Amino acid sequence: MILSVLGCGWLGFPVAQRLVLNKFTVKGSTTTDTKLKLLRQNGIEPYHIQLPGSLSDATVETFWDTDILFLNIPPGRRNREKLKQFPSVVGQVIEKCISKKKLWLIFASSTSVYPENGGITFEQDAKKGSASSMSGEVILEAEDLISQSGLDYTILRFGGLYGYGRHPIHHLSGKNNLNDPLKPVNMIHQTDCVNIVEEIIHQNRRNEVYNVVSDGHPPRNAFYQAAADYFKIPAPVFIENGGKDYKIVCNKKLKHDLMYTFLYPNPMDFTP
Repeated sequence: MILSVLGCGWLGFPVAQRLVLNKFTVKGSTTTDTKLKLLRQNGIEPYHIQLPGSLSDATVETFWDTDILFLNIPPGRRNREKLKQFPSVVGQVIEKCISKKKLWLIFASSTSVYPENGGITFEQDAKKGSASSMSGEVILEAEDLISQSGLDYTILRFGGLYGYGRHPIHHLSGKNNLNDPLKPVNMIHQTDCVNIVEEIIHQNRRNEVYNVVSDGHPPRNAFYQAAADYFKIPAPVFIENGGKDYKIVCNKKLKHDLMYTFLYPNPMDFTP
């Protein structure tokens, strides 16, 4: 079995490493030449791919000869023009996949496709025009292109990512006057992300959409205070407001279908 990982970053790289251990032939892409050696050292066939230009690059054509493509490219947040172009780039990737052969496309999506104030939120609650951000809207548009492509697909809507050198506290540490102290967090640890991608492939869960978030949803103020204490950095300061019908992303479908038990069920379980 051959797996191509388009985007060997913080999530894609450990996914590639895991599937190498599972005796897959794994191809991985990076946008930086310096990372090519690292991929090769980990048993991953390295490719330098920059979208959309590399889609017509004959030197990386063999990257697309695969059974499964794990599409793990973020749309970006700050660059509005890049955001607008994201569905088009995904569409070109889909065309490339169709031109090669009928493969299975696994898409790393996001819970930002949901509205902020939806209460208990299920997979069917994502609606065009109601996402929590522009990033969520373009990701939802990309999802639609994938689900309508005729390819086998699986869409994984990951919550906030944390673990092994990554935690949102590092962006909020010491900030003041933050809103929504009671807003529940929807997080997922890197190890659970990798385990779930592995299980999706092992169990052949095709043509499905899953929320990939851990069980616990502590309020922001408690979550960030605990993280600040753990990392021994200043905690953010929240304004005393709240009481809205915040979203809590439900993972019931994922747990039922995969019979999956989270290694880190509570986002208050920290790792360095």
